[in-house]
Amino acid sequence: MLKVDVKYRKPQYCSVEPRRSLVKMRMITFFMVGLTVHVVFFLSIFDIYFTSPLVHGMTPQSTPLAPPASRLVLIVADGLRADSLFTRLPNSSCRTPFLRTIIEESGTWGVSHTRVPTESRPGHVALIAGFYEDVSAIAKGWKENPVEFDSVFNESRNTWCWGSPDILPMFAKGATGDHVHTHTYPAEEEDFASTDASRLDSWVFTQVKSFFQAANSNSTLKATLLEDKNIFFLHLLGIDTNGHAHRPMSQEYLDNIALVDTGVAEVVSLIEDFFGYDGRTAYVFTSDHGMTNWGSHGAGHPSETLTPLVVWGAGVNKAQRVTESQPYEDGYLKDWNLEHIRRADVNQADIAPLMASLLGLPIPVNSVGVIPLLYLNNSDRFKAESMYTNAIQVLEQFKMKMTQKKDTTLPFLFTPYQLLTESKQAEFTHRARILIQLEKYNDAISLCQSLVALSLEGLVYYHTYDRFFLGCSVVLGFIGWTSYVLLVILRTHASLVRYPNLAKQNPSQNLARFCVAVAVVITLFLIIQRSPLTYYIYCLLPVPVWYSVLKESGALSDLIQSAPSLPLWKCLGYFVLVAFGIELLVVSFFHRAMLTVGLAFLSVWPLLSGLFGKAKEAPWMQGRSKEKRQKEEVQTMSSIDSYGQCEIVGKQVG
Repeated sequence: MLKVDVKYRKPQYCSVEPRRSLVKMRMITFFMVGLTVHVVFFLSIFDIYFTSPLVHGMTPQSTPLAPPASRLVLIVADGLRADSLFTRLPNSSCRTPFLRTIIEESGTWGVSHTRVPTESRPGHVALIAGFYEDVSAIAKGWKENPVEFDSVFNESRNTWCWGSPDILPMFAKGATGDHVHTHTYPAEEEDFASTDASRLDSWVFTQVKSFFQAANSNSTLKATLLEDKNIFFLHLLGIDTNGHAHRPMSQEYLDNIALVDTGVAEVVSLIEDFFGYDGRTAYVFTSDHGMTNWGSHGAGHPSETLTPLVVWGAGVNKAQRVTESQPYEDGYLKDWNLEHIRRADVNQADIAPLMASLLGLPIPVNSVGVIPLLYLNNSDRFKAESMYTNAIQVLEQFKMKMTQKKDTTLPFLFTPYQLLTESKQAEFTHRARILIQLEKYNDAISLCQSLVALSLEGLVYYHTYDRFFLGCSVVLGFIGWTSYVLLVILRTHASLVRYPNLAKQNPSQNLARFCVAVAVVITLFLIIQRSPLTYYIYCLLPVPVWYSVLKESGALSDLIQSAPSLPLWKCLGYFVLVAFGIELLVVSFFHRAMLTVGLAFLSVWPLLSGLFGKAKEAPWMQGRSKEKRQKEEVQTMSSIDSYGQCEIVGKQVG
């Protein structure tokens, strides 16, 4: 039992009400500081993991040889799953007879593998610009360009687009000049509750037909269309909208796929007739993402990441029949009855350099795609030159990223990517050029593919160069803040009362000087490295936090001294409870229902631990006079305020 005597040095400052207000203000300040610290920790996630991968200043690279196609038609069926297109009907007929004929006779097909997030904007950026969406765009709901980027539309002579107002404007906005022409329907037409969303696709097909019909009577437009390096982009949103509204297994979704197949056949016939069947048009049919059975997308389930890819026309290999087993173990070939037709899978970003190669356009400067050579029907020299161009284009990004990081890092701290140093870069490019001149095209292609792979690894290396440094700073600050909160709890709510001594309560001058010196060194280091402003916050925050921790270290020493007197079974029990809670949180990431177990346990914890009864009225407050209660309140508040004017003397009795 602790007997407390309260000795008033200055009675006028020790009344209960003013000190209660003071404690309240301190608690509000503590709460606001804690909120600010946690906001900083939350924002650090975006600087560590969600930073733009794009660099600028590279020179566009294009293949020096004549391209096989003069124009390209890109058709994107938004929300179309691979299995929905490739699977035959139960009676062995096909829901998409036109595209099925292309797959089996005149084109090359495969599965395009998308990446998370499987959303419309990131998917179209990967298809048309060749890189996986700058994740900082999530803060704008995938609607705007946080950083402008290059695309095959931008590199084209002219691009005409028809489709959704959510997708088309972002490519027109990022294009130089006014050569990207968009035609969109009103945003109000995108109604997920609509009973007939296929009308969105019918609108696109109708507009395309009207466009080419009008061109026949417009000599200026016709002359423009007859030029090379033109792109026609059809964005078909009806399938995605029907999938959200009715689910992918619904008749509305499946009927919309059949409508798209019919529309594509009509548009292809119209375009071929307009250009006189000159054999100079290439066609790419694909999807931006798939969809789950319950009508959602955005995550990484195979139904969301596996999308169809069908390519045919100028410069594209025709269907090749195979007798041996193909290198795919997913079982889809048999399900789709396509095991006899060669399958050529790609990453979604590979489609952008493929289109650039077919049209003879510079590959988008930010592209990380690799040309899928199995789709090209051209000479070995053309394939080797295209692969060399692809390698130089990716290497340019790597060199720019390395230069940026080198310029903002102290020379003795900079660690280059060892597998692709400047000397190795020169060696790779020189050897590849020599192999092409010697007509050893297969060796040149293999070497260029190795250079692309190393450049992509190096891009990731430099993009995450500061991640460990920032992560350590944030973790150090978080541990410091957690430690400070624990010390405050021990000081105010545990029975480890420190005897106030005004001489010892003042912060150590040596500790304060040391912390100031550390802050100055960190600031100078960041200034020299020309670090962003947010880096100063993440790196300097741990300094005042740990200063506060070290200043309150007396409570921790009191805890250590009293630890031997604590019951071993109680310590073990608390340890088991903490471990169980952490494990429960981890399991809840995979099984959400486990959160119910944890919340149910927390709801009965006050009853099991006896806190419920204690909270009603503490026993030591029962039967006390008002005067004694005020004195004991003074004691409690004085323990919270280590700089109070009241001196508390306690001694153990009984």
